[in-house]
Amino acid sequence: MSKNLLEQLREMTVVVADTGDIKAIQAFKPQDATTNPSLITAAAQMPEYQSIVDNTLLQAKEELGENVPAEKILSLAFDRLAVSFGLKILEIIPGRVSTEVDARLSYDTEATIAKGRYLISQYEAVGVSRDRILIKIASTWEGIRAAEVLEKEGIHCNLTLLFGIHQAIACAEAGVTLISPFVGRILDWYKKETGRDSYLPAEDPGVLSVTTIYNYYKKFGYKTEVMGASFRNIGEITELAGCDLLTISPALLNELQSTTAELPRKLDPSLAAQADIEKVSMDKATFDQMHQVDRMASEKLEEGITGFSKALVALEKLLAERLTILEDRATISHAAKDVFRVYDLDGDGFITREEWAGTDAVFDALDANHDGKITPEEMACGLGAAFHLATV
Repeated sequence: MSKNLLEQLREMTVVVADTGDIKAIQAFKPQDATTNPSLITAAAQMPEYQSIVDNTLLQAKEELGENVPAEKILSLAFDRLAVSFGLKILEIIPGRVSTEVDARLSYDTEATIAKGRYLISQYEAVGVSRDRILIKIASTWEGIRAAEVLEKEGIHCNLTLLFGIHQAIACAEAGVTLISPFVGRILDWYKKETGRDSYLPAEDPGVLSVTTIYNYYKKFGYKTEVMGASFRNIGEITELAGCDLLTISPALLNELQSTTAELPRKLDPSLAAQADIEKVSMDKATFDQMHQVDRMASEKLEEGITGFSKALVALEKLLAERLTILEDRATISHAAKDVFRVYDLDGDGFITREEWAGTDAVFDALDANHDGKITPEEMACGLGAAFHLATV
């Protein structure tokens, strides 16, 4: 029986799941996984992950104490939430998970270094080795410099939002562990720029960009791994078969798994070694000059940082709304306990009809299971319903 495309791809490339959805990771069993604020926002809105979100918010609030500005709680909660999802993912996969630094720090080297160290400390605090974590940083000059410092400390980095060869060369010379060139976003730019509706996979500008980077790295012996990312179709993926890693969405993983065809290797270190490539010496002046000339790379990098930042703002808004609900519940719970103590005359943990001083109608409404006793939980639910009706 012929193997499907996903099975064949795994024989020559490490497959990474581009999702924060735990169920999708369990289904496809990738070696590694990567997340970003957009993916975490989507996952955080799924009912099955609500407990992770709630526990993270409550722990952040408890750690910072009372009378702390909400933005500080949300900032801590975002970092903790990224780590919480990372820990869940690490329970499933055998390899590494990428955890992203706030995109709003992309042009601040020192802040990026500090955030990278903090995220690693959170993983190590619960016994996870830093070898299983990649700190995800935008491929600005400042981000690359931050990654260089972190790598020297044994903190491995995944440089994302990478669109140009100059970014790739700077990352390799900085000793970065892994880069994530964005195939689909490069295609998007060229389609818009040229007015073309489509490209053949072998002519896809994103595919050609990753191929160039891969061959450059292998030609000159750089250890930095190349992980193609942001795919629009499986044709882009099959054209990069043999790349070190490919991070793929659940939808495209499913399509690969459902397709049976021969998958030839397209990227190969032995072929790259024979390629006629000129080596580039990279410094800031050269980086800036090449970045300015490469309009696609400069526009897509800025657009990506803006997009990731907006996704983070959306996640913070989601967390702020959830925190308000949890605080309201805490207030209701506290009020319920006070009321309960007033009526639980004998202190046995139940309010009987004899102890209840209110009307029978209210007692019956609070006695949810109609067993003739009101529990603290039933009291809290009753007050919560009353609070809801008063605020809608």
